[in-house]
Amino acid sequence: MGSAPTRSEVLFLFRSLLRTARQFTDYNIREYAKRRTVDSFRHNRRLSDPAEAATAFAEGKSQLEVAKRQAVVYSLYAPRVKSVMEMN
Repeated sequence: MGSAPTRSEVLFLFRSLLRTARQFTDYNIREYAKRRTVDSFRHNRRLSDPAEAATAFAEGKSQLEVAKRQAVVYSLYAPRVKSVMEMN
């Protein structure tokens, strides 16, 4: 695989995933994407092997691309009514 990603690359990926999660219009999907991002990064926090870290980083980048595509699809079919969780 490649070399281990730098801390700044990992933080950029983390922020990008969270930013993409905010684009989901549905509350449940948005919160799921945030929770999955945070849980995955916590799970991989202690990776010390450069090959494993590079594999996890590549998986994160592919998940980012999937999330971006899904955000576009979900925006096309956005619910007309807000979720109960989003009402004031």
